[in-house]
Amino acid sequence: MTEIPSKASVVIIGGGVIGVSAAYHLAAAGVRDVVLIERGALGSGSTCRAAGGVRAQFSDRVNIELATRSLETYERFGERFGQDIDLRQVGYLFLLDQPETVAEFESAVAVQNDLGVPSRMISVAEARRLSPLIGTDGLLAAVYSPTDGHCTPESVVLGFATTARRLGARLVTNCAASGIEYDGDRIIAVSTEGGRIETDTVICAAGAWSREVGAWAGVDLPVVPLRRQIVLTEPMNGLDPATPFTIDFGTAFYFRAEGAGLLLGMSDPDEKPGFNTNRSESWLASVAAAVQRRAPALADVGLTTGWAGLYEMTPDHNALIGTAGDGRFLYAAGFSGHGFMMGPAVGEVLRDLCLQRPTFTDISGFHAGRFTGAAGRPELNVV
Repeated sequence: MTEIPSKASVVIIGGGVIGVSAAYHLAAAGVRDVVLIERGALGSGSTCRAAGGVRAQFSDRVNIELATRSLETYERFGERFGQDIDLRQVGYLFLLDQPETVAEFESAVAVQNDLGVPSRMISVAEARRLSPLIGTDGLLAAVYSPTDGHCTPESVVLGFATTARRLGARLVTNCAASGIEYDGDRIIAVSTEGGRIETDTVICAAGAWSREVGAWAGVDLPVVPLRRQIVLTEPMNGLDPATPFTIDFGTAFYFRAEGAGLLLGMSDPDEKPGFNTNRSESWLASVAAAVQRRAPALADVGLTTGWAGLYEMTPDHNALIGTAGDGRFLYAAGFSGHGFMMGPAVGEVLRDLCLQRPTFTDISGFHAGRFTGAAGRPELNVV
């Protein structure tokens, strides 16, 4: 375990993409003594178990702005951070089979276009040309945006972390936080396995574990962990590496190129909330049924390995971003599977909240208390 500093201007709890992005942005803004605490290796929670997708196709305006800003960072990541993240802007393709879903996506595309996202509604025939592996039975339309794509989460974490350290931030791994100390209403320290760190500012970027961290500060962060699984196929002859990140929205089954094969994933409607990250063989039967329906060309392709990670779900599938108390407990969690897509921009937002200056987009609607006595505003484009 790295030696724990006794004092910090800011303590960040969580070393996934949100945490390391925040550490970088704070250090780059000249904040001294930024300390990040991660109980395992950097990215070992949900970030490095993600499918690596990056897209701006959301229905909520603020989500679009967060995702667009992040995609701009990913496009310049190698130049800014000296780290290749293997960004492949092959596009995202959503396949739609319900009239009401088509109408919802048409509305979302209008908002996206208004914000500069080059998404568009396309015909089923064009969808088949873009993604030849799909079956088109029952499809009504599709949506495509060519600047979306995927990259490597581990490399993104490494780029942010390396640059943050170069700028003076301390990133402490294999050391769990265990509590937040108060003097009245004022934060005075964070307790960790390695010792006590005096500080007056804490940022919760603990992903699926954020509810516990929020409780230390007396803040209800309604984050529920939910397992999501991914498998890889054997190499496939003739596979086009420019195959879009293709999603059958009705079943949430998706695939994208990964090396010489494909990465496959799908949500499980029977999945129970919890921290289970073991792989389930029974889930594969559901995947096989989705493949048979929407990508029959994959029916005879063998599978190799896979893994499971955790989505951090909120009741309306939107993130929790804001401050509590005197503004010195900050949080960014509950991205419902899209934290990696938004991580660079959310790090900027956390920096500005910490420095008490305006954020580039209005995140006030993402405050954690929005579910008390009022309905949330659901993000529709979640798979």
